[in-house]
Amino acid sequence: MKNRYILLDRDGVINHDSEAFIKSPDEWLPIENSLKAIALLHKHSFRVVVITNQSGLARGLFDEKTLNAIHDKMRYAVEQEGGNIEKIYFCPHQASDLCECRKPKAGLLKQFATDYDVDLTKISFIGDSLRDIQAAKAGGAKPILVKTGNGKKTLQDNPELFSSLLIFENLYDAAKFLIAR
Repeated sequence: MKNRYILLDRDGVINHDSEAFIKSPDEWLPIENSLKAIALLHKHSFRVVVITNQSGLARGLFDEKTLNAIHDKMRYAVEQEGGNIEKIYFCPHQASDLCECRKPKAGLLKQFATDYDVDLTKISFIGDSLRDIQAAKAGGAKPILVKTGNGKKTLQDNPELFSSLLIFENLYDAAKFLIAR
Protein backbone atom coordinates (compact mmCIF):
# COMPACT_ATOMS: atom_id res chain seq x y z
CA MET A 1 0.00 0.00 0.00
CA LYS A 2 1.25 3.44 -0.89
CA ASN A 3 2.13 5.67 2.03
CA ARG A 4 -0.67 7.93 3.16
CA TYR A 5 -0.07 11.05 5.20
CA ILE A 6 -2.17 12.82 7.81
CA LEU A 7 -1.34 16.27 9.13
CA LEU A 8 -2.15 17.19 12.73
CA ASP A 9 -2.08 20.39 14.70
CA ARG A 10 -0.47 19.83 18.12
CA ASP A 11 -2.01 21.96 20.89
CA GLY A 12 -5.71 21.25 21.29
CA VAL A 13 -5.61 18.18 19.02
CA ILE A 14 -2.91 15.90 20.46
CA ASN A 15 -2.39 17.60 23.82
CA HIS A 16 -4.31 19.96 26.06
CA ASP A 17 -3.81 23.58 25.07
CA SER A 18 -3.05 26.43 27.46
CA GLU A 19 -3.57 30.17 27.05
CA ALA A 20 -0.29 30.47 28.99
CA PHE A 21 1.43 28.25 26.38
CA ILE A 22 2.96 24.80 26.83
CA LYS A 23 6.39 25.86 28.12
CA SER A 24 7.89 22.62 29.44
CA PRO A 25 7.62 18.86 29.00
CA ASP A 26 5.73 18.70 32.33
CA GLU A 27 3.02 20.99 30.91
CA TRP A 28 2.54 18.77 27.85
CA LEU A 29 -0.44 16.52 28.68
CA PRO A 30 -2.12 14.35 26.03
CA ILE A 31 -5.84 14.60 25.36
CA GLU A 32 -7.64 11.37 26.19
CA ASN A 33 -7.22 8.79 23.39
CA SER A 34 -5.17 11.12 21.17
CA LEU A 35 -2.10 8.88 21.46
CA LYS A 36 -4.24 5.83 20.67
CA ALA A 37 -5.58 7.72 17.64
CA ILE A 38 -2.05 8.28 16.31
CA ALA A 39 -1.21 4.62 16.95
CA LEU A 40 -4.38 3.58 15.09
CA LEU A 41 -3.46 5.77 12.12
CA HIS A 42 0.10 4.37 12.14
CA LYS A 43 -1.22 0.79 12.27
CA HIS A 44 -3.27 1.54 9.14
CA SER A 45 -0.26 2.87 7.18
CA PHE A 46 -0.81 6.57 7.76
CA ARG A 47 2.35 8.61 8.26
CA VAL A 48 1.60 11.29 10.86
CA VAL A 49 3.12 14.76 10.50
CA VAL A 50 2.58 17.57 13.03
CA ILE A 51 2.17 21.19 11.86
CA THR A 52 2.21 23.64 14.78
CA ASN A 53 2.54 27.34 15.58
CA GLN A 54 4.95 27.84 18.48
CA SER A 55 5.08 31.60 19.04
CA GLY A 56 6.26 30.99 22.60
CA LEU A 57 9.72 30.78 21.05
CA ALA A 58 9.54 34.34 19.68
CA ARG A 59 7.99 35.52 22.93
CA GLY A 60 10.95 34.12 24.89
CA LEU A 61 8.75 31.79 26.96
CA PHE A 62 10.92 28.79 26.08
CA ASP A 63 13.86 28.01 23.83
CA GLU A 64 14.27 25.51 21.01
CA LYS A 65 15.97 23.01 23.34
CA THR A 66 12.86 23.03 25.56
CA LEU A 67 10.58 22.73 22.52
CA ASN A 68 12.62 19.70 21.41
CA ALA A 69 12.23 18.19 24.89
CA ILE A 70 8.44 18.71 24.70
CA HIS A 71 8.39 17.03 21.29
CA ASP A 72 10.61 14.19 22.55
CA LYS A 73 8.08 13.56 25.33
CA MET A 74 5.22 13.60 22.81
CA ARG A 75 7.01 11.23 20.43
CA TYR A 76 7.92 8.84 23.26
CA ALA A 77 4.31 8.82 24.54
CA VAL A 78 3.04 8.10 21.01
CA GLU A 79 5.60 5.30 20.56
CA GLN A 80 4.53 3.74 23.89
CA GLU A 81 1.05 3.38 22.35
CA GLY A 82 2.47 1.82 19.17
CA GLY A 83 2.37 4.93 17.01
CA ASN A 84 4.89 7.15 15.30
CA ILE A 85 5.23 10.81 14.42
CA GLU A 86 7.11 11.07 11.15
CA LYS A 87 8.05 14.75 11.37
CA ILE A 88 7.20 17.93 13.24
CA TYR A 89 7.08 21.27 11.46
CA PHE A 90 6.80 24.37 13.63
CA CYS A 91 6.57 28.11 13.13
CA PRO A 92 8.66 29.94 15.76
CA HIS A 93 7.22 33.38 14.92
CA GLN A 94 4.55 35.66 16.34
CA ALA A 95 1.66 36.89 14.20
CA SER A 96 3.28 40.35 14.08
CA ASP A 97 6.31 38.84 12.28
CA LEU A 98 4.17 38.39 9.13
CA CYS A 99 6.02 35.21 8.15
CA GLU A 100 4.76 32.71 5.59
CA CYS A 101 5.01 29.70 7.92
CA ARG A 102 2.55 30.77 10.62
CA LYS A 103 -0.93 29.32 10.26
CA PRO A 104 -3.38 30.50 8.87
CA LYS A 105 -0.83 30.78 6.04
CA ALA A 106 0.14 27.54 4.35
CA GLY A 107 3.94 27.82 4.43
CA LEU A 108 4.50 24.79 6.69
CA LEU A 109 2.06 22.67 4.69
CA LYS A 110 3.79 23.66 1.46
CA GLN A 111 7.19 22.87 2.99
CA PHE A 112 5.91 19.42 3.98
CA ALA A 113 4.54 18.87 0.44
CA THR A 114 7.91 19.84 -1.06
CA ASP A 115 9.92 17.71 1.40
CA TYR A 116 7.79 14.61 0.82
CA ASP A 117 6.86 15.27 -2.83
CA VAL A 118 3.15 14.88 -2.17
CA ASP A 119 -0.06 16.46 -3.44
CA LEU A 120 -1.76 18.30 -0.56
CA THR A 121 -5.18 17.87 -2.19
CA LYS A 122 -5.02 14.19 -1.21
CA ILE A 123 -4.11 14.87 2.43
CA SER A 124 -6.26 15.76 5.44
CA PHE A 125 -5.19 18.28 8.06
CA ILE A 126 -6.84 17.94 11.48
CA GLY A 127 -6.99 21.02 13.67
CA ASP A 128 -9.02 22.67 16.40
CA SER A 129 -8.95 26.32 15.34
CA LEU A 130 -10.05 28.50 12.46
CA ARG A 131 -6.41 29.17 11.53
CA ASP A 132 -5.86 25.41 11.07
CA ILE A 133 -8.85 25.23 8.73
CA GLN A 134 -7.67 28.34 6.85
CA ALA A 135 -4.13 26.94 6.50
CA ALA A 136 -5.47 23.63 5.19
CA LYS A 137 -7.64 25.42 2.63
CA ALA A 138 -4.83 27.81 1.63
CA GLY A 139 -2.52 24.85 1.03
CA GLY A 140 -5.14 22.79 -0.78
CA ALA A 141 -5.41 20.12 1.94
CA LYS A 142 -8.69 18.70 3.25
CA PRO A 143 -9.53 20.40 6.57
CA ILE A 144 -11.00 18.42 9.46
CA LEU A 145 -12.05 20.07 12.73
CA VAL A 146 -12.04 18.39 16.14
CA LYS A 147 -14.05 19.77 19.06
CA THR A 148 -11.19 19.39 21.54
CA GLY A 149 -8.98 22.36 22.41
CA ASN A 150 -10.49 25.42 20.73
CA GLY A 151 -12.74 23.36 18.46
CA LYS A 152 -16.05 24.04 20.20
CA LYS A 153 -15.34 27.77 20.36
CA THR A 154 -14.26 27.73 16.71
CA LEU A 155 -17.64 26.23 15.77
CA GLN A 156 -19.52 28.63 18.03
CA ASP A 157 -17.79 31.63 16.45
CA ASN A 158 -18.02 30.25 12.88
CA PRO A 159 -21.34 28.34 12.54
CA GLU A 160 -20.94 28.24 8.74
CA LEU A 161 -18.25 25.59 9.27
CA PHE A 162 -20.94 23.03 10.18
CA SER A 163 -22.02 22.77 6.56
CA SER A 164 -18.59 22.85 4.96
CA LEU A 165 -16.36 20.64 7.13
CA LEU A 166 -15.89 17.19 8.52
CA ILE A 167 -16.20 17.69 12.29
CA PHE A 168 -15.42 15.13 15.00
CA GLU A 169 -15.52 15.08 18.80
CA ASN A 170 -11.80 14.30 19.03
CA LEU A 171 -8.77 12.95 17.19
CA TYR A 172 -9.69 9.34 17.92
CA ASP A 173 -13.10 9.72 16.24
CA ALA A 174 -11.46 11.44 13.25
CA ALA A 175 -8.87 8.63 13.02
CA LYS A 176 -11.59 5.94 13.04
CA PHE A 177 -13.35 7.76 10.20
CA LEU A 178 -10.18 8.11 8.13
CA ILE A 179 -9.18 4.43 8.41
CA ALA A 180 -12.71 3.30 7.53
CA ARG A 181 -12.59 5.15 4.18
